Amino acid sequence: MSTLDQVTFHSIAQLQQALDAGSLTSEALVRAQLARIEHFDEQLNAYVEAYPARALSAAIAADRQRAAGIRLGPLHGIPLAIKDLFEIDGQAITGGSLAQAPRVSKLTATAVQRLERAGAIILGKTQTVEFAFGGWGTNAVMGTPWNPWDRNVHHAPGGSSSGSAVAVASGLASAALGTDTGGSVRIPAGMCGLVGLKTTRGLISRHGLIELCPSLDSVGPITTQLKMRRGCWMHCWARTRWIRFRPSPLYSAPLPVSISR
Repeated sequence: MSTLDQVTFHSIAQLQQALDAGSLTSEALVRAQLARIEHFDEQLNAYVEAYPARALSAAIAADRQRAAGIRLGPLHGIPLAIKDLFEIDGQAITGGSLAQAPRVSKLTATAVQRLERAGAIILGKTQTVEFAFGGWGTNAVMGTPWNPWDRNVHHAPGGSSSGSAVAVASGLASAALGTDTGGSVRIPAGMCGLVGLKTTRGLISRHGLIELCPSLDSVGPITTQLKMRRGCWMHCWARTRWIRFRPSPLYSAPLPVSISR
């Protein structure tokens, strides 16, 4: 495995350190992940569609901003994958189903818009269980992503954000956006050895999302490491206009030693 291949598995904090130090560029990182998508995704089936031209253009822009002293935040120049339930203007959306012909979105989901405003780079759309209804990650019509921990036997990746978890676990994205109704971020994260967060319903806008159950759906990240310092993830993953996240010191405080199992 080359040095750049190894970098594709680094946490966002590690990537930002390398970008700030000048030992890595967003363009090099995106090219490495696109190369891995081309090489591995025929088997892994994490992506419905990758956006090479869009991603490279955004990476070059991010490098130019950084060179000019502009830093947009902890996701600036970081490549992400997006579950194929989110609208992205000008791109096809399937919701993991072929029941209807894929349509081209005419808007971009609010969460995706704000990720891009924070400097994140969108690599493409990832597979999902059909209409997000299932926890194993299987999809009979569009193919079940391959859990990357065993390339010889096709194990379930967990769902419904199956492709998002497989992409991150196999170095095809540095993090991914998923949705969680009854475990659809947490299950694939757990089955692929990652971290997934079901955020509080309403904390992150669901505008532009194909919903399964509006009373339970929430948007959340899948990543190798969830660093909640100062609530940076919540601010970058898009606040709604009604709710603002204020991190509580309770989340980072050590547990009392008197707590027993």
